[in-house]
Amino acid sequence: MVVLNKIYTRTGDAGETALGSGERVSKANLRIAAYGTVDEANSVVGIVRLHTASGELARLDAMLLRIQNELFDLGADLCVPDRGEELPYEPLRMTAAQVARLEEEIDALNADLQPLRSFVLPGGHPAAAHLHLARTIARRAERQIVALKSQGGEHVNEHAITYINRLSDFLFVASRWVNARAGGGDILWVPGKTRS
Repeated sequence: MVVLNKIYTRTGDAGETALGSGERVSKANLRIAAYGTVDEANSVVGIVRLHTASGELARLDAMLLRIQNELFDLGADLCVPDRGEELPYEPLRMTAAQVARLEEEIDALNADLQPLRSFVLPGGHPAAAHLHLARTIARRAERQIVALKSQGGEHVNEHAITYINRLSDFLFVASRWVNARAGGGDILWVPGKTRS
């Protein structure tokens, strides 16, 4: 259970913060950057939800609410490194079931869409444009998580990496789905359009 009675603690004023395990690290630590970027993606999903709360996009809104909760799960997973030590509690870890649910929803949304013939430009409906922003932030988080895993002595849950990878796919398909429903369709890249 999380209890936040006081928002500022002054414990981070020297540029360090505590992981979920209690270990203190630099705020420039790659693990902190990774779950901070996950939080950034979550914030943009919150902006998307300003545009999906009702009507024909409500189906997507329910998925996005669940994803916001899962992004907190992902942050909690990354915040407690697996050092092979006994902890006084069971750390929250991402699961294969969470990845499978994303895949099912990608397939369900994609089934309603026409095949792509070109790359898609971010834009269209406000929800679609913000889904693209969330997608690019999720990709950055993925790069940071993979970089963290490649550091010696750092362990990252394999489902965490798979989840963030699949999430960016979901966000891409969701943006197309929104534009198909409410944004007038995909905005396609036209290679070399402005060269002459």
